[in-house]
Amino acid sequence: MNRLSVIGLLGIASALWADVDVKAQKVSSPAYSWNHLPVVAQPAFKKDTLSIVAFGAKADGVTLNTESINKAIAACSKKGGGVVLVPEGLWLTGPIVLQSNVNLHVKRAAIIQFTDDFNQYPLVEGNYEGLRSARNQSPVSGTNLENVAITGTGVLDGNGAAWHMGYRDRFTEAQWKKKIAAGGSVSEDGRIWFPSEKTRRGHETKNNGILKDGKTLADFEDVKDYLRPNMVVLTNCKKVLLEGVTFQNSPAWCIHPLLCKDITLRNVFAKNPETAPNGDGLDLESCAQVLVEGCTFDVGDDGICIKSGRDEEGRKRGAPTENAIIRNNIVYHAHGGLVIGSEMSGGARNIFVENCSFIGSDKGLRFKTARGRGGVVEKIYCRNISMRNIVEEAIFFDMYYFTRPPAGVSAEEVPAVTEATPQFKDFYISNIVCNGASKGIFMRGLPEMHVKNVQLSNMVLKVKKGIELIESSGISLQNIQLQTTLNNPVMYVENSDAITFDNITYQSQVPVLLGISGKRTANVRVLNTDTTKAEKAVEYSHDASEKALLMNTAKK
Repeated sequence: MNRLSVIGLLGIASALWADVDVKAQKVSSPAYSWNHLPVVAQPAFKKDTLSIVAFGAKADGVTLNTESINKAIAACSKKGGGVVLVPEGLWLTGPIVLQSNVNLHVKRAAIIQFTDDFNQYPLVEGNYEGLRSARNQSPVSGTNLENVAITGTGVLDGNGAAWHMGYRDRFTEAQWKKKIAAGGSVSEDGRIWFPSEKTRRGHETKNNGILKDGKTLADFEDVKDYLRPNMVVLTNCKKVLLEGVTFQNSPAWCIHPLLCKDITLRNVFAKNPETAPNGDGLDLESCAQVLVEGCTFDVGDDGICIKSGRDEEGRKRGAPTENAIIRNNIVYHAHGGLVIGSEMSGGARNIFVENCSFIGSDKGLRFKTARGRGGVVEKIYCRNISMRNIVEEAIFFDMYYFTRPPAGVSAEEVPAVTEATPQFKDFYISNIVCNGASKGIFMRGLPEMHVKNVQLSNMVLKVKKGIELIESSGISLQNIQLQTTLNNPVMYVENSDAITFDNITYQSQVPVLLGISGKRTANVRVLNTDTTKAEKAVEYSHDASEKALLMNTAKK
C-alpha cells in the first residue's frame, strides 16, 4: 500500500471511529468521549522569584547544595509561593523536597546533578511496585502538596548508574570494563557488578524492602543501597505541572506520581539507558485527571505506564488511574510504548491515547496482568498510533504476566472467579499503522475471565505473524490489512467466542488463513474477506468444531 492509500485509510478510519466512540460512550459514567474529554486543572504561581544562589548554592559541581536548594523552596512556599530559580551551571545536590505553591524552574543550561553518595539518601517509607516498602529517599519528592511544578528546559540527572547493578550480558566489552573500573565488586561467576556490599547483600537475600507487619526501616539498613529510589515521587498532590524539563538516569522509575489529581506532563523528556533496571519513564499510579502531551521517552523499561497498586493492597486502596489524556508523545526504546499493568489492582478507566509514535520499543500497546491482581481495566480508547521497528507485538494483551500459561490447548482446570481475578474489557483501538513487529495482535485471557469486548479497526500491520486470539470474547476486527511473512496461519483463534473478522486483507497464496483451535471456540465470523487467496481457508485443531465458524460471507 502506498502512502496516499494509508492516508486515505486513516481518514476513513477517523470517521468510523467517531461513530464507534459515540456508541461506546453512551454507557460511560461520566460520559467522556473524544468530543468531551476529561478536564485537567492547571496550577498557577506568583511571579515572585528566588534564586538558589541567594541561599548559598554554588554551581561548581563539587559543593553539595542540598541545604541551599531546600531552604530556597521552603522560603518561597512560606511567603505564599512563586518561582525558585535554578540558574545556568552544574548544581550538585542530595534529595530535593518540593513544597506547595512553588515552581522549581530549571534554566536551559542548568544541570541538577544528584550525588552518588548513598548516605545522603535516608531510608523512608515509600511504595515499590504497588506495595508499601522501605526505599531510599527519592532525589525529588513531595507529599500532600497543592500547586507545585518543575519547569524550564534544563536537566535533572539522578546518577542512576551509581545505584544500578550491572549485568555482563547487557554491556559491550568496553562498557563492562568501564563499569568494573568504577569500583564496587563482581559476583563469583563474573556476571553481575555490585556498586556496594549492601547492594550485593540485598541481591543475594532477595530483599525487596516490603514493609510487612512488624518490620521497621531499621530492619533494612544492612541492604539499604539495594533499595533504589524512584527519581521523582509525588504523593497525594493536587495541581501538578512538569513541563519542558529532562529527567534522566533515574535509580529506578523515573517519574512516579502516586494518588495525585490534576497532573500535567508537557514536553518532558524522560531518558534512561537501555540497561537501566526498572528504568520506566512515567508510572501514573492511582492518579485522576491526567494530561500527558508532547513528551518523549527513551528508557530502560516501560515508557508510559498506568498502574493502581498491587494485589490485595491495591484492591484495598481502591483508587483507579482514571480520566487520563495521553497525546502527541513519542516513545523510543522501552519495554512498551503505552502500558497498563501489571500492578493494576485498583483498576484503570477512561484512558484516552492518541497521536503517539512508538519507534523501536519492545511492544507497542501493552496490557498486562495476572491472577491475584484483581482490578478492572476498562474504557480504554486508543487511536492514531504509528509504530515502527517494534521488537515483539504491536498490540498485546496478556493475563499471564510473569506466570506460566497452560502447556496445551484446553489443558488447564478453570479456577473460580474471585476478587483476585483481573478483568480487561471495553477497549476501542483504531487507526494503527505498524511497520515492523514480530506479531501484529496478540490477546490471551484466562479461562475463567476472558479479555472481553475489544474493538480493533482500521489498521495496517506489516509484521512477521498476524493475529492470535486466546481465551477472548466479543472481539471485533474490522478493516485490517495484514502483510505477514510467517503465514501458518495468518489468524488464529483458540478457546474464544464471538469473534468477528470483517474486511481482512492479506497477501495471496498463504498456506492457511484462519486456524480455529479448542473445543470451547464458538461463534467465529469471517465477513467481507476473500478467503480464496489462501491455499486453505480454515484449519481446525484440538477438538475444535466446524460449527464454530457460524458464518462466512467472504467476497472474492
